[in-house]
Amino acid sequence: MSVRNRKEAVEARIAAACKRSDRQLKNVNVIAVTKYVSLETTRSVLDEGLSHIGENRWQDVKPKWEALHERGTWHFIGHLQTNKVKDVIGKFAYIHSLDRMSLAKELDKQAAVLGLKVKCLLQVNVSGEESKYGVAPEQFFELAEEVSKLSHIHITGLMTMAPYEMEADATRPVFRGLRELRDQLNERKLFPYEIKDLSMGMSGDFEVAIEEGATWVRLGTVLVGKEE
Repeated sequence: MSVRNRKEAVEARIAAACKRSDRQLKNVNVIAVTKYVSLETTRSVLDEGLSHIGENRWQDVKPKWEALHERGTWHFIGHLQTNKVKDVIGKFAYIHSLDRMSLAKELDKQAAVLGLKVKCLLQVNVSGEESKYGVAPEQFFELAEEVSKLSHIHITGLMTMAPYEMEADATRPVFRGLRELRDQLNERKLFPYEIKDLSMGMSGDFEVAIEEGATWVRLGTVLVGKEE
């Protein structure tokens, strides 16, 4: 199955999810997760008009980014070690995995050196799974308040990963929980601007995530395939 065929199938499923939840299609954005595919396949993804590219390890994405970075908007979606911040800052338009203050301080420091504001999403471990990264919901507002004091970070939204479930609908409480945290964050007015984005939903559960308010869905296998 080609990228074009997968894209068409995914677009139809997104449109149906938007219709079910009375949402506008323009408010749901797709990140093509290319971490499991080659430079050539990543190029074909961009050729099909999928301009948002998601990767999670700098050492893996480096050759792709060097060859193709001007053609797309790059999202860092994986766990980011503090000592790797220098590698990704200024190269990725969005960092989806800000989950601790030590990382926030390093991002702020390196962004100051480059004279830029880095767009970040606060990653929350809504499900509480030990295998997942992210700040615990009960510590979320404390982290958000501390991050709000940093002048070179702009928080655009929140991110989470749901557990793998045989039935996609079982992930609904996780996605709903993230949306509720975002709404509570806006009510508290910790930031001098509205937080809009919800980065949630992957190949197995993106339709449920859209029904619960996702503005970014991160799609790998279902959209770009997987190569050995």
